[in-house]
Amino acid sequence: MAKLLYITAHPLDELVSNSMAAAKAFIDAYQDNHSGDEVKHIDLFTEDIPHIDKDVLIGWGKAAKGEELTSEESKKVTRLGAILDEFLEADKYVFVSPMWNLSFPPVLKAYIDAITVAGKTFKYTSEGPQGLLTDKKVLHIQSRGGYYSEGPTAEIESGDRYLRNIMTFLGVPSYETVIIEGHNAEPEKAEEIKLAGVEEAKELAKTF
Repeated sequence: MAKLLYITAHPLDELVSNSMAAAKAFIDAYQDNHSGDEVKHIDLFTEDIPHIDKDVLIGWGKAAKGEELTSEESKKVTRLGAILDEFLEADKYVFVSPMWNLSFPPVLKAYIDAITVAGKTFKYTSEGPQGLLTDKKVLHIQSRGGYYSEGPTAEIESGDRYLRNIMTFLGVPSYETVIIEGHNAEPEKAEEIKLAGVEEAKELAKTF
């Protein structure tokens, strides 16, 4: 039995958001096709995801030296450890996000910071950093109001590109995408674009 983390970085639901609509279709189809797997939803807009701030950096330093942490340092460091442990226990990850200002919502960056930890998800070697998540799979479902998959705008899209680079850095060998784009650029095709994304997600769920 595999464990899948369904990680959403969108404040709206599937009735409003195209990426969330495709994500719900994916999860429903995934559970139909992989009934023995465990699926855990992590809503980054409702979870406590500490930022790496002064408390965290000082807390990590104290912990490494066996020194006592303040209550606030301990709270944040402990929470970040729990987030990392949960991530490491899973086999597959589905990230869901909109494109916001060419990237993704800041809650997703905070989560990525929580799971990108030397000695846990990657390690330093004499030949440079080496990813440790060599047996994991990732899917990114992203909606974009304009077109960014090709042409001059492809170079400025940094949300999916960043997530792909991070997962490659962490050693993940399989990274797939469902990209829903153009619904704001061509509003007359918005429903058609959304439905195509939903169907693509359903199909991918069979083999993911």
